[in-house]
Amino acid sequence: MDLGTIGGFVIGTFCVVGIGMQWQIGPFIDVPSIGIVFGGCAANLMISLALDTLKTMPKSLPLVFKAGKDNPVEIIKKLVEFSEVARRDGILALENVLDQIPDPFLRQGLQLAVDGTDPELIQDIMETEMDNIEARHNDAKSAWDLFRGGGPTWGALGTVIGLIQMLKGGVEDPNALTAGMAVALITTFYGSLIASLLVGPLCDKLAVKNGEEMAIKTIMLKGVMSIQAGDNPRIVEQKLKIFLPRPSAALARMSRNSRWHARKRNPAAAARPLPSFSPLRRSPT
Repeated sequence: MDLGTIGGFVIGTFCVVGIGMQWQIGPFIDVPSIGIVFGGCAANLMISLALDTLKTMPKSLPLVFKAGKDNPVEIIKKLVEFSEVARRDGILALENVLDQIPDPFLRQGLQLAVDGTDPELIQDIMETEMDNIEARHNDAKSAWDLFRGGGPTWGALGTVIGLIQMLKGGVEDPNALTAGMAVALITTFYGSLIASLLVGPLCDKLAVKNGEEMAIKTIMLKGVMSIQAGDNPRIVEQKLKIFLPRPSAALARMSRNSRWHARKRNPAAAARPLPSFSPLRRSPT
């Protein structure tokens, strides 16, 4: 579970219901206002989007509350291990570990490399798959963005309707005045709630989740291409670390361990003294 998302909703709900409403929810429930705002948003979605796109909305909602299952540091470690196997035993040796790879995207890329597929074709296939994944994510996010944008708009429309009811009823009819004021204010409240707490943050989190997944898929793509090219495992590690937002302690330990194993395999290189450099001196003018 994504504790940040859950914690944010809990804090936001407490701010609105506990601090703002003082736990008095009844006065803020108005059926006509709910019908105007949420019914209007549903009408927007049905008119603007295809039915297949609407079906992606409930499917994408659980992604907001799930923590990322792929750790980029662990993915890099695995790719470095695969590159060591390919460099030591040949790339065909990776066929024995393909069934142990849970991610279908990475498994497909390594399978293509093992089969001797042309590097340009491997990259084209994997990039096309990434484009399709991102397109599906963008379809779901665009639907939720439309929902977010429709909330304040329909809230403003409900406010106009309430004000018209107030003016038509006149000040002589206090019941009409009260009812119109309730619709005018509560519809604005519902629209703002959709944009600021219920739907707005979900759209932003979906964008974040998409960025995280695309970053991991990019690491996998670059790793497969480096393995296919026969790069040194340390070179593979350095290439992939570029795609991390910042160096992590786990990767630092992995880098130190790989250097230690390299010295262990080649003691002569470890014993070789480092070159010394004389300091630069400014030439007299």
